[in-house]
Amino acid sequence: MPATIGSQHGLLDVIWGVMMPSNLDQLDPRTYARRRVVIESVSPGVDFGRFPVKRVAGDPVIVQADIFADGHDEISARLLYRQKGQTEWAEAPMALDVNDRWQASFTPASLGRWQYTLVAWVDQFLTWQHDLEKRIDAEQDVSIDLEIGAAIVEEALSRASKPDAERLADFAQSLREQVDLPLTIHRALSAELRLLMERATDFDFATRYERELEVVVDRERAAFSSWYEMFPRSASPDPSRPGTFRDVEARLPYVAGMGFNVLYMPPIHPIGVTNRKGPNNSVICHAEDPGSPWAIGSGVGGHIAINPELGSLEDFQRLRLAALEHGVEIALDIAFQTSPDHPYAIEHPEWFRHRPDGSIQYAENPPKKYQDIYPFDFMSDDWSSLWDELRSVFQYWIDQGIRIFRVDNPHTKPFAFWEWVINSIKAEEPSVIFLAEAFTRPKVMQRLAKCGFSQSYTYFAWRNAKWELEQYLEELTTPPLSDYFRPNFWPNTPDILTDQLQFGGRPAFEARFILAATLSPNYGIYGPAFELQEHQALRPGSEEYLNSEKYQVRHWDLNRQGNLRPLITRINAIRQAHPALQRIGDLQFHHIENEQLIAYSKREGDDMILVVVNLDHNYIQSGWVDLPLERFDIDEGRPFLVNDLLTNAHYQWRGQYNYVELNPEVLPAHIFQIQATRRSSDFDVDGIGIG
Repeated sequence: MPATIGSQHGLLDVIWGVMMPSNLDQLDPRTYARRRVVIESVSPGVDFGRFPVKRVAGDPVIVQADIFADGHDEISARLLYRQKGQTEWAEAPMALDVNDRWQASFTPASLGRWQYTLVAWVDQFLTWQHDLEKRIDAEQDVSIDLEIGAAIVEEALSRASKPDAERLADFAQSLREQVDLPLTIHRALSAELRLLMERATDFDFATRYERELEVVVDRERAAFSSWYEMFPRSASPDPSRPGTFRDVEARLPYVAGMGFNVLYMPPIHPIGVTNRKGPNNSVICHAEDPGSPWAIGSGVGGHIAINPELGSLEDFQRLRLAALEHGVEIALDIAFQTSPDHPYAIEHPEWFRHRPDGSIQYAENPPKKYQDIYPFDFMSDDWSSLWDELRSVFQYWIDQGIRIFRVDNPHTKPFAFWEWVINSIKAEEPSVIFLAEAFTRPKVMQRLAKCGFSQSYTYFAWRNAKWELEQYLEELTTPPLSDYFRPNFWPNTPDILTDQLQFGGRPAFEARFILAATLSPNYGIYGPAFELQEHQALRPGSEEYLNSEKYQVRHWDLNRQGNLRPLITRINAIRQAHPALQRIGDLQFHHIENEQLIAYSKREGDDMILVVVNLDHNYIQSGWVDLPLERFDIDEGRPFLVNDLLTNAHYQWRGQYNYVELNPEVLPAHIFQIQATRRSSDFDVDGIGIG
């Protein structure tokens, strides 16, 4: 016997069981089954809305979706959005693009989490209006159609506000009486009637997307920042003593003068004595050896204490406030691990893994051994207390005014911990920025970004060939990855001294810096090692620095000949002045037949930047850049001006192909600002570039 609508296990029950999304409120299945519109392939959305996308306050969130229904009726759709915690939704009408793809946008005005979803319906009134237009164009009798329209309008009266209902009643009467047919038709097709009917929409059979997606809205520095890493103990101008916070304060004009807006310091906490490492990670340590800052904790304190050799909490606060006066924020390192002397290791041995002999297991990454460091056991039976304690570390430094954290090795801690701790912190203080130092497998790096990290270290340091850079950047700038993963490019770190920097000389440092600072809006350098072009490795084949600051105090001569400070200062000034370099999204690579030259452009409105870099650190390279003129609003038949922002030289170019030549011993790159409109005064009488 066939199932019937009214039977207990009838057709409608089967449809309902298959179609009803599990996370929707319970609805009348008779209503749900008559929702004809389909909403799918919504973007942006990370893992179908499991994780939020990321944006910066003031940047639009462009929402797209495939929206369609059976038959030929007209569809209307709206984007709904609100800040999380609000009860009312704001609305934006969606517009049909092509192939049933609809689009709308909203611009979050404040930090925190925002929500968005979609609603769409078969629009009976809009369908009637459009059909009426077609019949009028075909010169058909529309008197019956006008009466049908009157009934549709009358049906909306009960849903309209009192003023709107009065106007709708007038329209309905006009459509029925048809006293002046041309006037009646004009009123039937009027924008006023359409607006009134839109405000009285019947949503009984509207389809609402089954998820409320979210976007984390950060402050500007999450999307555009320049980081400078410095060991405070190496900031002393006096070779006879290590540096302090006061010495870092004296170094602020140097850092800020180069244009950096984030000063990142490795851990500033007390350093353990047990198994302390000596120079170059030696297991032999002398009394004067300072140890690794990442071996956190001693009898003086742990993660919320300050190494007394650097100064006091008052000295730290003085440094933080002085940095802000220079336009620089202090970023602190959060390394969730301890030395054997940390109070945690003594008071909470249950938070660590133990060896068969009962001793706590030190950190290992075979064959490397870190006898001076204990990793936490996030799977311990007392995991909840451990998580709460580690969250309190963040909270302590937030209470001290810190809003940027570089997190050490987050990929060695559970994803669930990071999702919980970051989301709970940002719910209370949405301005906090987290940088994930996770040089690990791509999927792990991406999951950390999904869990809430604002920025992420990348593989940039090891992407050297033209094809590698193009392929990697295309991956980073393509959704869905670009919706949640913000790259931060570092050409060097205290752990990473690449072959390029070891053997490429000054041109390699210049080229890698220019690539990092112009490809990514977030970048950083480990200095002064970078600007002074430190390039000696611990041993052949190693990426470790010889005499690394991780294990000893260094004294740097900032006035040493060859300091890259002028170039760094110039590049940061260019970044600050040009919006095109402040976002990663609008990046395009351009063909140039020489594999040693890479060319790419970025555009933001009228600001158009073209960068060409010589990847060969030894020889002059040249080629013809293939420019898509339409991208730059250039008339094919007219010359246009390009200004090299590095040298302030001006060139007159013409057409799609233009010649470039770069000598790495002079400068390995051009950073061109393209001016599409030719000004005759910018050229000499022979049409040769000046400057």
